[in-house]
Amino acid sequence: MRKLFDLAQANAGKGAGIRSEVDGDTATVYVYDMIDSWWGVSAADFAKTLASITAPNVLLRINSPGGDVFEARAMMTAIADHPANFTAKIDGLAASAATALTLACDSVEIADGGFYMIHQAWTFAMGNADDLTATAKLLAKIDDVLVDGYVAKSGKDDDEIRALMKAESWFNAQEAVDAGFADAIMATTSSKAKASAFNIAAYQNAPKVLTEPTPDADEVRQRMLARCGLYERTA
Repeated sequence: MRKLFDLAQANAGKGAGIRSEVDGDTATVYVYDMIDSWWGVSAADFAKTLASITAPNVLLRINSPGGDVFEARAMMTAIADHPANFTAKIDGLAASAATALTLACDSVEIADGGFYMIHQAWTFAMGNADDLTATAKLLAKIDDVLVDGYVAKSGKDDDEIRALMKAESWFNAQEAVDAGFADAIMATTSSKAKASAFNIAAYQNAPKVLTEPTPDADEVRQRMLARCGLYERTA
C-alpha cells in the first residue's frame, strides 16, 4: 500500500487525465496519468468515455506510471465489452497497472524510447487483519489474471511470467517487442509524451534514464550561450 501511495502522491498533478477525440471512423483516447480513482484516471471515467464512442476503431494512447490494479482490471473489462477494434499505442510509459490496458487491446505498439514494466499487483488497502488478508487474496487472483494475459500476449510460459513480475521487469521498446508484449515499434509519432514525465522512484528497478533529471530546453539553451560566450572571450 505504501509504495502505491508514494507513487500516487509523487505524481499528483503531473498527468493530463483522460480525454478523447474522433476523426472519421477512428476515436483516440488518451490515458496520460496515474490509474486511480482519487489521483488520476478512474475506471468510471474511462468507462464513461468509451461508452460515448461509436467509432469502429479506437487508438488508446498511453503514458502512465501505473496505479491501482483493481481500477485497471475494470478498465480492461470496459475495453473487452466495447465492439471497436482497439490499438494500444504506448507513447511514453506503460508501467504496472497501465500494462493491463494493453492486454485488453487487439494490438500493441510502442514508441521508440518508450518503456513497458510488469510486476506483482499493487492496490490500496485498509482495515483489520481479516480485511487485509482478504485484499491479499484478491491481489493474488488479480496476479493470476495478469499472468494469463501476459502469457497469452507474449507466448512465454506461466513460470517465466511470474518470475518477471516478481523481479519488477522493465523493457525498452525493442525489448518489449522481442519479449512479445508489444507487436511493433511505432514508425513515427507526433506525440510529445515522455516516459520520464513521471516520478517513478517508488519502483525498485526503474531505469536510470527515467529517474535522472534531464535539463529542459531553456536550460540547454543557456548552457550553449554560456559556452559560446566563453569561447569568444578566449579566442
